[in-house]
Amino acid sequence: MARRSAARRPSPSLAAFLSFLWPGLGQAYAGRWKLAAWFAAPLLVLLLYFAFLALHGVEYLGAQLIVPSFAFALLVAVVILGAWRLAAIGHAYAMAAPAARASRRRGQLVLALLALLVVGSHALAGYYTWAFYDAGSRIFQGPGDNGGTAAATPNPSDTSAAGNFQGVVPYATPASASSRINILLTGIDAYRTRSEALNDTILVVSIDPANHTAVMISIPRDTSDFPLYFGGTFQGKINSLMTWAYLYPKQFPDPPVTTLEKEVGYILGIPIHYYAALDLAGFARMVDLVGGVDVVNPKPIQDPLYDWLDGSKPGFYLTAGPHHLDGRLALAYVRSRQGVGDNDYTRAARQQQVLVALKQKMVQPSMITRLPALLDAAATTIKTDFPADRVGDMLNVAKQIGDSAIQKYVLGPPYNYHPDSSTTGGVWTSRLYMDKVAALSVQLFGTDSAYYKASQAPAPSPSTGP
Repeated sequence: MARRSAARRPSPSLAAFLSFLWPGLGQAYAGRWKLAAWFAAPLLVLLLYFAFLALHGVEYLGAQLIVPSFAFALLVAVVILGAWRLAAIGHAYAMAAPAARASRRRGQLVLALLALLVVGSHALAGYYTWAFYDAGSRIFQGPGDNGGTAAATPNPSDTSAAGNFQGVVPYATPASASSRINILLTGIDAYRTRSEALNDTILVVSIDPANHTAVMISIPRDTSDFPLYFGGTFQGKINSLMTWAYLYPKQFPDPPVTTLEKEVGYILGIPIHYYAALDLAGFARMVDLVGGVDVVNPKPIQDPLYDWLDGSKPGFYLTAGPHHLDGRLALAYVRSRQGVGDNDYTRAARQQQVLVALKQKMVQPSMITRLPALLDAAATTIKTDFPADRVGDMLNVAKQIGDSAIQKYVLGPPYNYHPDSSTTGGVWTSRLYMDKVAALSVQLFGTDSAYYKASQAPAPSPSTGP
């Protein structure tokens, strides 16, 4: 009878291994079904929750990981689940622990190995989850960050100028979830050898969630002599507006970032709800981390004036056709604009090309091992005040907007003109035809445009005299 009972005794090593695979399986193997359900339930609930999130799409699930509150909650869950798995494994082993000392030693060795695997795997998962949490905390700069002040500055001594966009409280927010969302995207050229931070890419993306359409409008960096939203005219170039607001705060009613947001919105006739800033120097680091990017250069680049900003001999040359670019060359590719036939418009097209190429490299499975470093680079390079918890919803909206539903404009000709250099001291600038900009705004945004509302205002009644 004793032999028969011993033969039926479950293997402690097998019980522990089964609960390693899934908490509670070892208890079920030993015939303890209630305990099995108790141990299995937490992991099952967690997986069902992630399955529910995945129903919105893989992109939506990925977007949740960058939300600081979600990432922190997941980090806590990883730690608790690791402890829960250790408890389940230990309990399953204890239920079937052998009486013989030799068998007990073998079982304890298996138990120690399984515990080591659990601790190691959860430590790795915690490391990756922390990377998402840390990156999200640094990328998303919501109201109240930096002490709740609006003292964001384009500090020239900070090689990560995007990091200066902290604590800016949005001056306008969408009225509802279906209202138009206007986002200012700006690429900051603030290399360590520069004496100022320049917004060399100024692009507004306006998204209409209700009609699933979008508008992209670029304002050339050389735009100058434009009317200011608080009165007067800014005679410098728009890419230096934020720096001027920082250097001469008494001349501006708002801090630098808000000044740029309000001014761009004033020119286009729409409120800017959110901003996103990309530091071009940090962008080069991201390209290096993914091992470079592959592009097809549409036409030769011959830019003898290109400044590498690192003491190298000026000049950037690239033949037409396919190229593999490291971070340094990719930065030159998106910055160069002085070559024959090149300008802000051709450079903007190359910037979009490299961003797409970078995205393609980042989604490759081989990038998994570099993910923490990539997230750290992204946190140094990108700053935005867009609500982190709306990123997933915005991705869903973006997926519903086809290429044909995106209108793209650059405020170059016929919306601007280049004054004779003899009248600008030899400086190359462009000036806007504000009446044409106003007409374009009404065309694109209809009643949402401030120009539309101004055009509908009743004319003042003529004076009848005393």
